[in-house]
Amino acid sequence: MEQRPLGETGIWVSELCLGAMMFGSMGNPDHDECVRIVHRALDAGINFFNTADGYSHGESEQILGEALAAGRRDEAVLSVKTGLALDGNNNHGGGSRRWLNQGIEGSLRRLGTDYIDVYELGVPDPVTDLDETLGALTDLVRAGKIRSFGTSKQPPSRLVEARALAERRGHGYFRTEEVPYSMINRAIEYDLLPTCQRLGTGVLAFGALGGGWLSGRYQDAVAAPGAASPVRARLANFDADNPANAAKLRAAQALGDLAQKAGLTLIQLATAFVLRHPGVSSAVIGPRTLGHIEGYLAVEGVRLSDDILDEIDTIVAPAHSVDVADTMWRIGSPSLQAQNRRRA
Repeated sequence: MEQRPLGETGIWVSELCLGAMMFGSMGNPDHDECVRIVHRALDAGINFFNTADGYSHGESEQILGEALAAGRRDEAVLSVKTGLALDGNNNHGGGSRRWLNQGIEGSLRRLGTDYIDVYELGVPDPVTDLDETLGALTDLVRAGKIRSFGTSKQPPSRLVEARALAERRGHGYFRTEEVPYSMINRAIEYDLLPTCQRLGTGVLAFGALGGGWLSGRYQDAVAAPGAASPVRARLANFDADNPANAAKLRAAQALGDLAQKAGLTLIQLATAFVLRHPGVSSAVIGPRTLGHIEGYLAVEGVRLSDDILDEIDTIVAPAHSVDVADTMWRIGSPSLQAQNRRRA
């Protein structure tokens, strides 16, 4: 499998990154099958793995640690997200030094390792001083507990601000950004991806299947309701009567027809599209079963021609998202929320 540089970290990662969100109670509670998924990925040349301390309340990290035991840790590049407070305690999340020092210890313990390759601030923290966050993460690098650090769902202005602050204060800076990107959710092409390219920031693109709409399961309105797992049911509303979903369904049908004409599955087309952008370091895939990972692995060697990319552009225009909610702006850009746009 092709390997690419992860921005300017000096770390090389596979073009596919195995995301472990589906490991554990949120998706697949069968630890043995999840371990087999990781081993299948390693054997196929995937060396990049992504999880979070909040996935299944740490169970995902535990399973990934089990899979990488017995000498396979050195084969893997681990990225771990933190920062989302799930228990109602605001001190158990965010980008404070207090939480980052506490959170890293829990992740290291559950993963059964003494270092993490990329530690990500998983959600923006508008409260904590950015200098505090960068200083704490830099100290974790110096302590040898992480090799590098990044963010997820940050607006490009925040990445630029962080770089300028780091240079003034002598801190390390965010080296990666993890963000949703798909054929039906292309908003990051406008500013975020070009900004990351200029900054040398590695991009982990998740959601290539558009929350399931590009999986091939929802090619008609009859099949649209229902998701394949409890977590996907919570993350996406598949009601075809919703106008935004009706638009996604139309796009998915057109893209499915294009995939068929190109001799590809829709999963191959969707994943290969993400990998074609020069600003993307790796596409995060989220298989729940062994069968799912085989569908993703079939993208190896698929490179979309300019003609196919042009046809995709006619279905969903560059930098356009069919449903703006899929950009996760409510998390990444709180300034757009109503209370922040209206003078009191």
